[in-house]
Amino acid sequence: MYVDKNSIVVDGLNLGQYLVQADFGYNKLWASDSGRNLAGEQIGTLVGIFPKLELQFRKLNQNEVHTISQILDKATQTTTYHDDYKGTNVTMSTYAGDWKATCKNLGEVEGFSVSLIARKRRE
Repeated sequence: MYVDKNSIVVDGLNLGQYLVQADFGYNKLWASDSGRNLAGEQIGTLVGIFPKLELQFRKLNQNEVHTISQILDKATQTTTYHDDYKGTNVTMSTYAGDWKATCKNLGEVEGFSVSLIARKRRE
C-alpha cells in the first residue's frame, strides 16, 4: 500500500513526491482450460496472481516529466512497494503500460496515470 511518501520506488527513484494516488490490484491470470462448465461452475487452472500498481501523477513540470519518462519508457523496471498482503516491502520486475502526457500550459503537464505490472506472478 501507499503507506508513506517513500513506499513506492521505481529504478531507485522515489515516486511519492510526484503522486496523488496509488491503486493496488492483484490480477488473476487463468490458463486456457478455464471458464464455466455446463453446470455454470467456474473451472480451470489459475496461473498466478500478478500485482499491478496504477499510479496517478500530479501536475508535473518539464524536468519532472523528463525524469519520469526515462523510467516509464524502458522495457522493464525494478519496482519496490509496500505489499499489505505480505506486510512487508516487495521488490519486483515490472513493465509499464501505455501513458500519455497532456500539455495545456507551456512547461506544465497535466496529471496522468500509468500502470506498473508484475512480469512474474506473486510468490
